[in-house]
Amino acid sequence: MYAVVRTGGKQYRVAPGDVLKIETVIPSEGNTIEFSEVLAVSGNDGIVKPGAAKVTAEVVGEGRGQKILVFHLKRKKQYKKLQGHRQNFTEVRIKAIEADGVTYSA
Repeated sequence: MYAVVRTGGKQYRVAPGDVLKIETVIPSEGNTIEFSEVLAVSGNDGIVKPGAAKVTAEVVGEGRGQKILVFHLKRKKQYKKLQGHRQNFTEVRIKAIEADGVTYSA
């Protein structure tokens, strides 16, 4: 059983018990996050329409990713610029997937 959810402009394939790093989100009460934008859900009889499906997750932690170096160069002009970037993330554990009145949990 898995679902495809969209959050932070990206799509993730999730199953109950999975731990993944997503773009920073603010959790609701009790450190839980509910993904209402479910694109697809797989069941025992193939892919089902996500209609009123939802995925719930709990926040495990927060942090910053590895540094990415951005280097600009204009050749023959003696122009060089180096800039670093670290993206914030929220680490979540998928608790349950609910679709068609059936709940799948870890």
